[in-house]
Amino acid sequence: MRIISIRENPEYKDRAIDYISGKWSSVSKIMYDDCITHSLSTSNPLPQWYLLMNEDEIIGCAGLITNDFISRMDLYPWVCGLYVEEKYRGNDYGFLLLAKAKEDSRKAGFSNLYLSTDHIGYYEKYGFRYVGQGYHPWDDESRIYEYRLDADNQ
Repeated sequence: MRIISIRENPEYKDRAIDYISGKWSSVSKIMYDDCITHSLSTSNPLPQWYLLMNEDEIIGCAGLITNDFISRMDLYPWVCGLYVEEKYRGNDYGFLLLAKAKEDSRKAGFSNLYLSTDHIGYYEKYGFRYVGQGYHPWDDESRIYEYRLDADNQ
């Protein structure tokens, strides 16, 4: 298994857009296209997009963004779109994607990493802690988790 950073490997851009938008179809493909395309030419550390590869097969994805459509705009960066194909689940491959997001967040000088989810129990295994509720523009809410990127928590 290997993690592909789209910024570091722009030749994967179109595959990433198709895969990520296919897994998270609640957000339009044009939004992913615009975001991923522009992430390649910015000097900002965010956004970042990742593919989890098993040889040449994409089996997962994640992003690292400034806001995950949630009310807590004072918090960032956010892990978003974490997905691992069902037949590959149960092998801690999601951890590989989270580790890459943590690494890039540290390199960019952030002290915390956030995510929003309805899952309880999964992210806690990887050091995230629940810090409160956040609210989405579509009148829904999600749990917010924080990961402290200090040296003691690696």
